[in-house]
Amino acid sequence: MGTDHIVEERTVEVSGAPIFCRQAPASGTPALYLHSVPTSSDDWLPMLARTGGVAPDLPGFGRSTKAASVDYSLTAYADFVGGLVEVLALEPLTIVGHGWGAAIGLVYAQRHPDHVLRLAIIDAIPLTDAFRWPSIARQWRRLGVGELVMGSVGRWLLARTLRAGSPNPQAWPEDRIDAVWEQFDQGTQRAILRLHRSAGPQALATAGAGLESLRQPALVLWGERDPWLAARYAEEYARRLPDAILEIVAGAGHWPWLDEPAVLDRLAAFVSR
Repeated sequence: MGTDHIVEERTVEVSGAPIFCRQAPASGTPALYLHSVPTSSDDWLPMLARTGGVAPDLPGFGRSTKAASVDYSLTAYADFVGGLVEVLALEPLTIVGHGWGAAIGLVYAQRHPDHVLRLAIIDAIPLTDAFRWPSIARQWRRLGVGELVMGSVGRWLLARTLRAGSPNPQAWPEDRIDAVWEQFDQGTQRAILRLHRSAGPQALATAGAGLESLRQPALVLWGERDPWLAARYAEEYARRLPDAILEIVAGAGHWPWLDEPAVLDRLAAFVSR
């Protein structure tokens, strides 16, 4: 798979807030790549090079706005996607999302099914009231406790946590850790806390109430060894999305393309077909 798309960087305004985006020309339907926590559009550079498309730093992350006045809830992030799609005139589009980015993309797709031609979701936050948060996220969701836990994170602990999500010891080299750590400021920590606190069981169930109505071709990719989001949630997504293909990536963790680079080619084939 070629890597000849030239990726450019720009800042656009969405609802008056500065949003950092990476963008490359796409030969067909553009793809919108949505990252998860605590990273940024850095995650998607290999995919932009393969397929073109757009990858923003979500509000609160990377080089985008981190203002305290911003609403960092799941529903507000779906509103943001709607604003970005309008500003960049992206529809129709393919959505590719990981973790929280996948959940945000699914909420947007339920609101605007005519704008979305295909969906690829990777180790997505489960939109169901049956989901139980892993231990660290349960702490983040507690007022006061979450702030103490988040404030105690140094570079060593951040690196340990990221690497805990990837069985491949080469998945998170030092320079990539440095980039995430550089962006892991108070604004990003605040966004992570508020996002998790916006997503109790009922809110997650409500956010996924219309999944069965999404009839676009969907690819559900999941790392078999994700320590935080079990593969049974992938199976549930595959059951609920009417035209879904499920692929469990053996030996991979929460960022399956970091553990198994062939995942990038699989994604590119789905996006570009």
